[in-house]
Amino acid sequence: MTTVFDAGALIGLDRNDRQMWVRLKGLQNAGDVPVTHGGVVGQVWRGGPRQARLASALAGIEVAPLDQRLGRLAGELLGAARISDVADAALVVLAADGDEIVTLDSDDIAALAVIAGRHVELVRP
Repeated sequence: MTTVFDAGALIGLDRNDRQMWVRLKGLQNAGDVPVTHGGVVGQVWRGGPRQARLASALAGIEVAPLDQRLGRLAGELLGAARISDVADAALVVLAADGDEIVTLDSDDIAALAVIAGRHVELVRP
């Protein structure tokens, strides 16, 4: 099982949310590397020393490129779902059956997962 982080998870890490840090450290201690993509990083990254915690967290998270392949797959999913959030669709594309997605946007992610045929667990950060 892979854990996929949406923007809400990264915001929690950036804001030093204890529950999110415990989740991240627990995954890392178990040898699991959480995943997100560059579009999600772009949603939360503003740079500067204020985001030192987020920079530290990102060092232990696999950040997939939102490249042409992932963009096309996300776009096809958006077309089928009639939803417009590329970042959410790309997260669902990254997820596999049995994975968990840590998100505050469970409604859109759930709808996209159903259309993609992904059986994922949605977890609040």
